[in-house]
Amino acid sequence: MGNMGNTGNTGNTGNTDYKAVDNREDGGSRTNTRKKGILFDLDGTLWDSAQEVVDSWNECLDQMPGNDYHITVPQMYGLMGKTMTEIAYEFFSHSAPEDAVRMLEECEIYENEYIRTHGGTLFTLVEETLAKLHEDYFLAIVSNCQVGYIEAFLEYFGFDKYFDDFEDFGRTGRPKGDNIRLVVDRNGLESAFYLGDTMGDYTAAKSAGIPFVHAAYGFGTVPEGTPAITAFEELPAIAGQILA
Repeated sequence: MGNMGNTGNTGNTGNTDYKAVDNREDGGSRTNTRKKGILFDLDGTLWDSAQEVVDSWNECLDQMPGNDYHITVPQMYGLMGKTMTEIAYEFFSHSAPEDAVRMLEECEIYENEYIRTHGGTLFTLVEETLAKLHEDYFLAIVSNCQVGYIEAFLEYFGFDKYFDDFEDFGRTGRPKGDNIRLVVDRNGLESAFYLGDTMGDYTAAKSAGIPFVHAAYGFGTVPEGTPAITAFEELPAIAGQILA
């Protein structure tokens, strides 16, 4: 999740017939003619959904017999960016591992449906900037989230028109660095970089062998001197430099 201080559009739910394109087993969600790409983290980079995710989890937890767990927004910020397995064992640490995984899975199923109708808050000028970037670059999302979360984001805002592919930990069970490399390779990208807000994102990009740009308006920190943007609308300028 990201810093809540630099947020903008909260989207709408009017496009109820929208369905995110998902043909990843066919080697990418669309035929790719762009060979230069920008890959995005989601939480803390494109939007902030911390409050909505917390609300959905607590509603779900309240429905579990004998449950004593509840989560706060600060706790959620501390969990986001981690894999689902890591979150289960950390947040539900007083439960047996199999119970922790089961409870997390129930929360995530509930969360996906909640996000589809409640959304989250986009950072400032995200849609306007994505529209501009998509004229010249291949755009994709790679996240450590569960299956359905990226789709809920795309559906809520109608953003499938901007993104050419996406991948997540929930589908592959692989680290983010592997999923970044997977998206680059299956779409035949000749050059690309990853935009994210945390040290985990920085490490994943390095693991995948592509440059990293820090979304410094987000929630995390990375090593000093890392290329960075302080607002999303700065992205076209730095993309022009890295992908020249």
